Amino acid sequence: MTTGMFGTDERREHARFSRPIWALSDGLLVKNGNPHNLTGYKSVAENADIVLAVIRDQVQHRSAVEFGVSEDRIVVFETYTEAAKSVKEGRVDAYASVGRAHNGFIALHSHWGLAMVTIPYEEKPPTFGSFAFGLSDTGLVHQVDEVLASFLGSEAHRDMVDDFGFSDSDVDLVVR
Repeated sequence: MTTGMFGTDERREHARFSRPIWALSDGLLVKNGNPHNLTGYKSVAENADIVLAVIRDQVQHRSAVEFGVSEDRIVVFETYTEAAKSVKEGRVDAYASVGRAHNGFIALHSHWGLAMVTIPYEEKPPTFGSFAFGLSDTGLVHQVDEVLASFLGSEAHRDMVDDFGFSDSDVDLVVR
């Protein structure tokens, strides 16, 4: 059993996943004041002057391309800090990643003058994360799912994840 991760189609070829344990929205890291009035991937695609940072092999690169951002306007970085620094220094206009990561970075680097724009739900719904198991671990997955069914959405769960910035509406996305 692994820590939570995105259950992509590629990963499902090699692992079995539990029910979702969190949902994360994408976001754009921009300079304070959002000088280009970006609202999501579509607004980046529609403005041919916008240059977007992404991290190598993250799903946000694929999302940007799917929304029409041309590869020649995407700069690929190896680390989060390199991409964020490129926004701060004005070498790129925005950085696409998980919104929760952006908020955490901003909290630690408030002096950098950066802000986060959440990708609207209507444009791209949040992506779900789950625990991963070996393909043959059907029984264990079932047992973990039973425990999760009684825990997710409980007061204890909400209190625990509140410390990490997850709201009740974030929790409600994984409660079925």
